[in-house]
Amino acid sequence: MNAAVTRRHTGSFLPELITKNSKRRRRMNEQKESLQSGPEKSAQILSRAEIAWFTNSLKQNICVETLREGNHRSFSEIFFLLQSDQDRRAAAEPGSAVRLQTPLDEQRDKLETMRQHLSRAEQAERIGSWTAVCDQRLFLGLYFSAPEDLWVSLHFFHSCADREKGGRSRPATEARACMAELYLQQGELDQARQQAELCIKQAEDGGWLALNGRPLRLRARQAMSGIYSRLADAPLNAGDYSKALTLLHKGYIMATESEDKHIEGEASYRLGLTYQRAGDHDTAKQFFNTCMQIFGTLQDADGLGKSYNAMAKSLESEGNIHETVQCLEKLADIARSNGLQHNLAEAYMYLGNIYYMRSQYKRAYEFFLQGYEVACKLGDVALLQKTQVQYKLSVCLYWDC
Repeated sequence: MNAAVTRRHTGSFLPELITKNSKRRRRMNEQKESLQSGPEKSAQILSRAEIAWFTNSLKQNICVETLREGNHRSFSEIFFLLQSDQDRRAAAEPGSAVRLQTPLDEQRDKLETMRQHLSRAEQAERIGSWTAVCDQRLFLGLYFSAPEDLWVSLHFFHSCADREKGGRSRPATEARACMAELYLQQGELDQARQQAELCIKQAEDGGWLALNGRPLRLRARQAMSGIYSRLADAPLNAGDYSKALTLLHKGYIMATESEDKHIEGEASYRLGLTYQRAGDHDTAKQFFNTCMQIFGTLQDADGLGKSYNAMAKSLESEGNIHETVQCLEKLADIARSNGLQHNLAEAYMYLGNIYYMRSQYKRAYEFFLQGYEVACKLGDVALLQKTQVQYKLSVCLYWDC
């Protein structure tokens, strides 16, 4: 009987145990597959690289990504620029504009743009595609256009233009034009002149066009015109009119060769003013006439107005009062029809002064009154005070007559 019972128990127990073990194994396999392929579970499991991306600094992530792609030169350049930014911030005075700027290593868009284009430049360099290298560096120079990024912009422009291979390519030549303009803005005239001269030579040799389709040689000549104009400031302030005029004539030639009429008009105006200061009113008037023609063609009311104003001063210096008045009346017409209220007030005041100096107090009073009324409408305190004095004086003289 015991044997029979034993057989019954054994027969019912072993299948149950096997079944339970099979279910357990099946559940374990299902859980394993769920961990490996289930979207909800896998989304909660981060790789070591993903964890590092969230825990590391922006600077570390950019540098690691650059190295992971195998772009070691790009890594070195990014690291150099970030260190340079730290150094210039450390050297700046507390509370200065440099200290108040956001550090470069905290600006994600700029760092990511830098990484992408430096990596492309490095890859192009590996296959000897030098123009492509310069294209990427020119892009970065143009990208960093904010005033606080000037030093970064110049770094990339120089790294584009000063290369032994690719340094005479189209993008390298455009980088020189950009540097000439930037150095001119900063007042570094020797650097600006050097870059502009190199740009002109390379642009003429290669026949290069800017990205907007305009010949780069014309853009460089525009910059050279401005450079010569700025170089003339020092001798002009020192009263050395001969040297100033020599420089301004060089600038005028560059302006005419730039095929930009506005720049040509401004260069002509500057020459006229300098001849006027030197006492050569005949030559000054020739350049002012050129200005009037150019600005008239361009329909530039501001340029036309200041040309008439300057012409009036030369005519007055020569004693040509009738022509001076005609010139000023033309200036007033231009200012009135173009809504240039400050110019209109100045024209009225100038006319009032001419009649006042000739003891024609009634006419002087009329123009001073008009100037005063315009100044009142403008609400310009300095101009209002100036016109008020002249107006009150003319009232007293007029009613005493």
